[in-house]
Amino acid sequence: MKNEKVTPIALSTQALERMPYYLHYIKQLQKKGITQIASPAIAADLGLNEVQVRKDLAAVSSSKGKPKAGFYIQDLIYNMEELLGYHNVKDAVLVGAGSLGKALLSYKGFEISGMHIVAAFDNQDGLIDTEINGKKVLPVSKLSSVCRRLNIHIGIITVPANQAQTVCDQMVAGGILAIWNFSPIRLTTPEGIMVRNENMAASLAILSQHLKDKLKEHML
Repeated sequence: MKNEKVTPIALSTQALERMPYYLHYIKQLQKKGITQIASPAIAADLGLNEVQVRKDLAAVSSSKGKPKAGFYIQDLIYNMEELLGYHNVKDAVLVGAGSLGKALLSYKGFEISGMHIVAAFDNQDGLIDTEINGKKVLPVSKLSSVCRRLNIHIGIITVPANQAQTVCDQMVAGGILAIWNFSPIRLTTPEGIMVRNENMAASLAILSQHLKDKLKEHML
């Protein structure tokens, strides 16, 4: 089978967020030697709506699925990786080389997903000029200039809340266009800068509320 690029389409944020889950699932099927899969089977295994799954896959697949045979897994993998940018390595920088920052710097899945963290930044003397998983830790004062010089457009923030906006401003000044924010604060950015917030406290609150509700049900 010949891999073909899919004509660019506008997917909803929710559909884009589902793609990595589809991709991981069908890669596991490929390892088992399965070559085709139908949307009802995927929907059943992932607990999703069948119509939704069929629309998602049809939107990204270069070989439209047949009602009975389904989609070719090899084509789906290629097309999803192309859509998600896995075939084009994107350089990024990370600011905040503490515990969370070190964990992210050591995570191998980023490069598989097409992102390469080229350097880390921190303001602690004990961390500056050290290396974490082969990534040099530089002083934050060099952040903007390094981003401009290396033409970096993705920034990851893992600093305390009281430092996050300052770091964000330095990233924007250095030409960063997309920010992945792990600090528990909403950042203010100019128009055209995308910010993705990962608020762990908020996620924990949702999980805790769900657990509280479920425990109540069992007590009734």
